[in-house]
Amino acid sequence: MSTADNRHTPRLSLGPISYYWPKDTVEDFYAMVADAPVDIVYLGETVCSKRNQVRFDDWLAIAERLADAGKEVVLSTLSLLEAESELLRLRAICGQDRFLVEANDIGAVHLLQGRPFVVGHSVNVYNEHTLDLLARQGCSRWVLPVELTHDTLAQMQRARPDGVETEVMAYGRLPLAYSARCFTARARNLPKDDCRYACIDHPDGMVVTTQDDNRFLALNGIQTQSARTMNLLPALVQMRELGVDILRLSPQSQHMDKVIALFHAALSGAQDPSDASAQLERLMPTGACDGYWYGGAGMDLHAPAAASVTAA
Repeated sequence: MSTADNRHTPRLSLGPISYYWPKDTVEDFYAMVADAPVDIVYLGETVCSKRNQVRFDDWLAIAERLADAGKEVVLSTLSLLEAESELLRLRAICGQDRFLVEANDIGAVHLLQGRPFVVGHSVNVYNEHTLDLLARQGCSRWVLPVELTHDTLAQMQRARPDGVETEVMAYGRLPLAYSARCFTARARNLPKDDCRYACIDHPDGMVVTTQDDNRFLALNGIQTQSARTMNLLPALVQMRELGVDILRLSPQSQHMDKVIALFHAALSGAQDPSDASAQLERLMPTGACDGYWYGGAGMDLHAPAAASVTAA
């Protein structure tokens, strides 16, 4: 594989909505996205199948509208499946052939093998051997697990199979873990089976604060996230040098149009990445982090003004 230099310009993608938003909010959000400068849009419920205000046919209708607006659309699958109804939905997503599918667990990979698909960050692709195996099954794009470093990415890029794109989550609260338990329901002393859709009251998750008043985590149903928002825009030079093909932005409930615009301005050269990053921090719910990228604790913030690595 040939390594791109710093003139390489990644495309911009918008990941699936992680939270439970009302259907009207989702519709309005993607009406904005249709006119936004993003190249790829991931759609679908990836956290909890009980979040069903937007149903499968609704997602397909949104997908068609975005495709008509010139976006590449990818349908994303659940990251943790626990019921037969969820398997039925998975088979429906993987069975359609109109849109590319992002596989967020190995069951989806099994259903999609033999045709192109994306491997999401919840699948543990930690080395080049795993990536090669998935490529032979049909993987045409993989998303770097958020806990891996740029050094690990450099190693994997050197051995990346031909025809496989690399996508890096560059903005958003870090998806840290999934559980069979619903933490949002538990916080309200509700059983998971009678959660009363508590997630819908927390459009960016429920922030957990330590006894010394440190905003530590965000609870999002069965998903645990970082409270801080990962921002890798200051590492744009590194990602260009490493040949990253796509930068992913994870949706938040407020200011997403401005977030997209700032990344687009930095990618196009209209704005310095450090200046754009300073503006981004004012748009985040709970401040920034980037520690995993640099090999530290995920909640740390390094953000050097100009970082450079060589993947060759």
